[in-house]
Amino acid sequence: MAGKAAPKAAVAIPQLGWSKVRPATIVLVSGTEDFLADRAIRILRDTLRAEDPSLEISDLEADAYGPGELITLASPSLFGEPRMIRVTGVEKCTDAFITETLAYLESPADDTYLVLRHAGGVRGKKLLDAIRGGLGNGIEIVCAELKKDSDKLDFAAAEFAVEGRRITGGALRALASAFSDDLAELAAACQQLLADASEEITEATVEKYYSGRVETNAFRVADIAIAGRYGEALVLLRHALASGADPVPIVAAFASKLRTMAKIAGARGGSGQLAQQFGLAPWQVDRARRDLQGWDDAGLGRCIELLAETDAAVKGGGRDPVFAIERMIGVISARGA
Repeated sequence: MAGKAAPKAAVAIPQLGWSKVRPATIVLVSGTEDFLADRAIRILRDTLRAEDPSLEISDLEADAYGPGELITLASPSLFGEPRMIRVTGVEKCTDAFITETLAYLESPADDTYLVLRHAGGVRGKKLLDAIRGGLGNGIEIVCAELKKDSDKLDFAAAEFAVEGRRITGGALRALASAFSDDLAELAAACQQLLADASEEITEATVEKYYSGRVETNAFRVADIAIAGRYGEALVLLRHALASGADPVPIVAAFASKLRTMAKIAGARGGSGQLAQQFGLAPWQVDRARRDLQGWDDAGLGRCIELLAETDAAVKGGGRDPVFAIERMIGVISARGA
């Protein structure tokens, strides 16, 4: 007779969406959507800085945690500045981190905000249960993946609403549909329209900026080519061009991805540390690491050189921009071989 599953621990703390993040002694940021988690943590940081510009920010990597690190960072400073301690990789944390954080929750430091990023999984469950049970008097910010089209539409609508800008329903649907594969790219597209479009955003505005789903197709082509799927990438490229895509932004999408990969290739450290070092978001570091699987430095270097040649070709330096892009996709799909 099969045993019954263990009951879930009771939740005794507020569980809020990413946009409702607010200061608390302990802030657990959970869920698989890294983009929303990064944004929630950034909003919290900006809120705390607005309250006190002297805010001291420290970063910890739970998966590389050494004994005593948390208590050292949480110790009172000479001038008594408030502190924000951001912890990444709690889903991969060391035993020492679990033990010492549980002890810290018993008596959190004054004027200190401990932010714990847990991206999912069972590791650290004892710690999560303690926080959700009320130890430390914290809150949880839930950043679940937005899987439904309606959720992505609501997200895009909120991007414009918070800035007090008008966007027609048709434009909103077109934008959300074009960038449905990547929430970060959808957010970037919204921000570009907010920055560049001076009046009400209509379907014509979206068509002007993203004709034929240029950006979506461009990044999708790049993703598929980098993964080594040449035939599929070529089909999608031709569909993009037939839909009115311009070669220049397509090459720009490849450049964005390959340059990020080049920054991360060979770098050592956690996502948070490398993100800070290279001016990226942690999700960009994680994605670049996934993209780099199967690549070597020599192949990456050859592709970056070819990328520069292709960029020049599509900007007037070559006779056939389409041929130049197709050649580039072939080399990139072979990972520079």
